[in-house]
Amino acid sequence: MDRKIHLTAAGRKLVTVIPGDGVGPEVITAARRVVEAAGAKVEWEERQAGARVFKQGIASGVPQDTLESIRKTRVVLKGPLETPVGFGEKSANVTLRKLFETYGNIRPVREFPGVRTPYSGRGVDLVVVRENVEDLYAGIEHMQTPGVAQCLKLISRKGCEKIARLAFEVAIAEGRKRVHCATKSNIMKLTEGMLKRTFEEVAKEYPGIEAQHIIVDNCAHQLVKKPEQFDVIVTTNMNGDILSDLTSALIGGLGFAPSANIGAEVAIFEAVHGSAPKYAGKNVINPTAVILSAALLLRHIDEMAAAIAVEQAVLTTLEAGVLTRDVMGDAGAASTTAFTEAVISRIGARPKQARVREYKPLKLPSLSPAPDYVRPARRRVVGVDIFVESTLAVEELGRSVGELLTGSALELKMIESRGTKVFPPTGAMTDTVDHYKCRLVLRAPGGDLGDADLINALQRVGAKHRWMHVEKLNEFDGAPGFTRAQGED
Repeated sequence: MDRKIHLTAAGRKLVTVIPGDGVGPEVITAARRVVEAAGAKVEWEERQAGARVFKQGIASGVPQDTLESIRKTRVVLKGPLETPVGFGEKSANVTLRKLFETYGNIRPVREFPGVRTPYSGRGVDLVVVRENVEDLYAGIEHMQTPGVAQCLKLISRKGCEKIARLAFEVAIAEGRKRVHCATKSNIMKLTEGMLKRTFEEVAKEYPGIEAQHIIVDNCAHQLVKKPEQFDVIVTTNMNGDILSDLTSALIGGLGFAPSANIGAEVAIFEAVHGSAPKYAGKNVINPTAVILSAALLLRHIDEMAAAIAVEQAVLTTLEAGVLTRDVMGDAGAASTTAFTEAVISRIGARPKQARVREYKPLKLPSLSPAPDYVRPARRRVVGVDIFVESTLAVEELGRSVGELLTGSALELKMIESRGTKVFPPTGAMTDTVDHYKCRLVLRAPGGDLGDADLINALQRVGAKHRWMHVEKLNEFDGAPGFTRAQGED
């Protein structure tokens, strides 16, 4: 594999390890002990992030020496990080993912021996591949009026292609046969639709893998009804966050949910679960998710034999009935350290019933670094949407905006409220708030709106109405780059 791995003078692979908050140090210690027992050629460089860093006054929760370590090692084993209430800013977890462009979140889910669930015996064994840096989780929000908030859902063609290709490469690496793309493209045709269209284009390059699109709400329904039908699910950021937590519940909970945050330069491995501060220091937490995250890390750095040994040791431990309190309750449950010892004692053993996959190295997508990833041959601006705050009746607002535009290059086509056309009247019974979108279009068809005419229209409307947001109505290669409102012709 083409991995930029830092080797020590002794020829060992250097890994940044962040113990984290709450139960983090306990589960990270467990994972490190298991990795070392498996004979992996790994050396750890311990660094900090999270709550204790916030308390030092570092608003990001990630100090400079941690960033420098990650830039050097390119691979991280991380415990859960707390985002304290009342101090600090953004989540340190999200900060790390975004700073190092770990665009793909891989979350494997499989039935475990000895872990009884309503789905036991069904053969649940799938991977959710979640886009990890775009979508609503870009976190770009504005209060547009005192009572209306906006969150921008940003989806890029490059981001869609990277995550779609990663999903197919995961299928190949793990010997899987099918990839589902789960989107809400029936409603959000430009954003979620971009992933659907890109997925279908990329699928043509992987003829050996069955490719299917599924509406995300049906995907959630089918996961509860018949989860064994799925192999790989690729989806957008927020959809993936929700679906992957759902899938972990099918197989015993977050204590069994490992994950890998994959980027072209850096990979961060962590459990899906949080810091669980009420269990910290009690030696009761299930370390399985972090131990299996460490196995994913070992595969990433080409320590395949050690990765297989770790995975098989976990499976044989569970087969033997060694279970923690999240599965057993308090009676007869193994402590964190007892479970870890049980796994270490089974390094080299093979499970009797549980299936172990044959893994190949994961090939990461390689895309052009150009920021203008999509270059249309033709483009023009056919109008503008001006978002205004108004307490006027919509008919009065419509007449006013129309009159203000008299003699300008633009005319009012319609006004919508929360995605529904309300002017000219449609006869519908639509509740409105003080947030309206006025769609202005060129009076002369076929023209290209210049900035001078746009600014003139904005000044005219702004003379009487408070505006807060403007969007050009772009047309790329003859196709509209905007959607119509409900009820708009």
